[in-house]
Amino acid sequence: MTTYLEQSRTGVWDVPASFLPKVYIEAITRAGGTVVLLPPQPTGPGIARRVVAGLDALVVTGGKDVEPARYGQAPHSHTDDPRPDRDAWEFDLLEAALDHDLPVLGICRGAQILNVLRGGTLHQHLPDIIGDDRYQLGGGVFSEAQVSVRQDSVLERIVGHRVGVKLYHHQAVDGLGDGLVASAHTTDGVIEAVELPGATFVVAVQWHPEEDLDDLRLFEATVTAARTVAQRRSLEPHADGPRGREGVPA
Repeated sequence: MTTYLEQSRTGVWDVPASFLPKVYIEAITRAGGTVVLLPPQPTGPGIARRVVAGLDALVVTGGKDVEPARYGQAPHSHTDDPRPDRDAWEFDLLEAALDHDLPVLGICRGAQILNVLRGGTLHQHLPDIIGDDRYQLGGGVFSEAQVSVRQDSVLERIVGHRVGVKLYHHQAVDGLGDGLVASAHTTDGVIEAVELPGATFVVAVQWHPEEDLDDLRLFEATVTAARTVAQRRSLEPHADGPRGREGVPA
């Protein structure tokens, strides 16, 4: 799971620190997985490939807005200041994961990273499109909505044709990236999920499923896909014989 890297305070310390809200970790562990945290750090394609080689799935989590230059736009006045360290790290990790057909779950920013990596674009400020702040109320308060899920999509097999979700995003997918399909929408047409047909498991949602630990279906599906990868790897020939793996990193 990717993480934040921000100025943080704990006790007497006020330092830059890597962190991730506990609900993300608890969602994966309750679903039967083992979490490996992946903080932003110096990167490159070779580094990302080596990291991904030790994982069975990748979860790209929420956070700051993607730098608009990555999809050919100037920043909107409401777009976050860029975090090139996190962008570079997550773009490299995600590209390596897709190259290795590793299961991927994107959450909020993670869905936007996936879309931009595949050449898509974003609406930088949804209130300009829909006229109000209903998707990001501010103050850490999640809004709630019903989304309709595309028939015969991977997402529909996981959560059904309609699902209630918790939202906290002021940006959204605009032009779809190469090969992606929109697999969920709100009633006013905002894309709330994308997926990559033909991949083992690549699903990304703009809502926050970790905020509802009573509904672990997305995380359970991710862990199930990760377990399949782990089992497949355990049967691959190695110089020292078949490789056994305990736990299912995600």
